[in-house]
Amino acid sequence: MPADFAAIAGAVIVLLVAIVALRSVRIIPQARARNVERLGRYRKTLEPGLNMIVPFIDRVKPLIDLREQVVSFEGQRVITEDNLVVVINTVLFFQVTDPRAADYEIVNYIQAIEQLAATMLRSVIGSMDLEQTLTSRENINTMLRGVLDDASGKWGIRVTRVEIKTIDPPQTVKDAMEKQMRAEREKRAAILNAEGIQQAQIRTAEGDKQAVILRAEGDKQSAILRAEGQARAIKTVFQSIHENDPDPKLLAYQYLQALPQIAASPGNTMWMIPSELTSALRAVSKAFDGTGGDSDAGVATGPVPAGAVPAQTAPVDLDAVPDAEALSAVTAALLPGTTTVDLAGTGEGAASGNGTAVPDSDETPAAE
Repeated sequence: MPADFAAIAGAVIVLLVAIVALRSVRIIPQARARNVERLGRYRKTLEPGLNMIVPFIDRVKPLIDLREQVVSFEGQRVITEDNLVVVINTVLFFQVTDPRAADYEIVNYIQAIEQLAATMLRSVIGSMDLEQTLTSRENINTMLRGVLDDASGKWGIRVTRVEIKTIDPPQTVKDAMEKQMRAEREKRAAILNAEGIQQAQIRTAEGDKQAVILRAEGDKQSAILRAEGQARAIKTVFQSIHENDPDPKLLAYQYLQALPQIAASPGNTMWMIPSELTSALRAVSKAFDGTGGDSDAGVATGPVPAGAVPAQTAPVDLDAVPDAEALSAVTAALLPGTTTVDLAGTGEGAASGNGTAVPDSDETPAAE
């Protein structure tokens, strides 16, 4: 029995030693910390790694995370300077730098930071109107971070960053802001449309200007070339005439060829026959009947109305024209539907050109 008792006692002692050894060793993970109290009083802070404590005398408190933590505070109701209630959601980034202060200086440092953030947020937003609040998020974040960092420093906490997630104004304010933004966008669209129309009109005017300039230059060049061509044609014609020395018969023939073109013009009731054509017409008359006189006869120069006798008429030598009707026949053949009016008052057709060929359709009174 004593041997059994000794064995049991030894086993108990070994077990107690093992338990004491286990309770004496504490392994702390990286970026963690634990505070140790000895007989109810703060003794030390266990660092990451293997640590030894006195069992049954030292009490180890819960782990404290030394990494940067993120806390989101939802639905903070804040009144702006212009008496509008807005709901602000914030995100806070902080880190425990002093595990002893975070454990003993504040009961719940997360709740304390939340309440401090709400208080400072009301103080900062209360000095701004709604428009400044919506457009000054960066300034608000900076002010909150500075105030929270100073206030939480004695708690062993460092606030690294404060961000405002959302700012929700009342629904009526949202509707008014939407209308304002819609009006602003319509204004910008109207301005851009007007600028586009202006640019289009300017470019169209510039194009019309260039087109008019080019058209004028083209007309100018065309007129110059046309004038040069006419000058060359006239020069060539006159040079050919002077070189060939045409006789009166050729000139009379050309005049007779031009008479149908003159008669073809609508409303043409009188013709101009120069007095120099007398001898040429007499020559043509001789060419048709084979005989003729040599005396010259003048004709009225200038426009001669049908059936009227000109004020100044040279004497007509009809005896010098053996066959005065021959020229009338030539004129009638060239100008169908016309008659020859006697300008000398002899009652015979003026075969030597001393008259005016008038279409038969015109009712012309007989010359006296």
